[in-house]
Amino acid sequence: MIFLSYTLHPKTPSYGNRNAFKIEKQSSITQGGTANDSTITTTVHIGTHLDMPYHFFEDGQTIESYDADFFSFTKILFLEVQTKASIIKDELIDLLQNIEDKSYEILIVKTGACNYRNDQQYWERNYGFHPDIYDVIVKKFPDIRIFGFDTISVSSFQHRDIGKEAHKRFLNPNKPILLLEDMDLTQVDAYTNFSSIIIAPLRIEQCDGLPCTVMATLA
Repeated sequence: MIFLSYTLHPKTPSYGNRNAFKIEKQSSITQGGTANDSTITTTVHIGTHLDMPYHFFEDGQTIESYDADFFSFTKILFLEVQTKASIIKDELIDLLQNIEDKSYEILIVKTGACNYRNDQQYWERNYGFHPDIYDVIVKKFPDIRIFGFDTISVSSFQHRDIGKEAHKRFLNPNKPILLLEDMDLTQVDAYTNFSSIIIAPLRIEQCDGLPCTVMATLA
């Protein structure tokens, strides 16, 4: 098994460099405390995380709407996309249109952005995904319920108007595809064979985003 998610730490990048993850010791053994005890301060939209429909819709689903088996996958569609465009569209749609098997449950796209996650361009000039990709997925792969990728957001920071529409399209409460953003895909490529994937989100009630641990079993 391998992880497809990052650990959280104070240098974790955030969309547009707007937020930071903070961890503080409230009690420390080295300072005479009985035990180490820490508190964290963070947005829920940082690191590897799920966007829930409630992120963009007041009547959107939150974690309470989903059973445990929703987050377990054995039919995994993994694709690699190479592009110089800020908004990924036709190159991914073309790949999707050429796939015959319609039974996939999760789509994961590697852009290669994970290879420069520590650089400023990762959050400042990130790849985004065009909202029309949602329509192709829903029409051709009706069982896909999560779309994951190695960019910091479905929204390109340089094209936030298109990003807003992409969020709203994918998170539409009538037929949502949850967005799994900022995945660690450095260990996998087109030759990787997946047996299963488990996504383990923090179960925070009535919350618009959920930090996740993602684990993959390789064949």
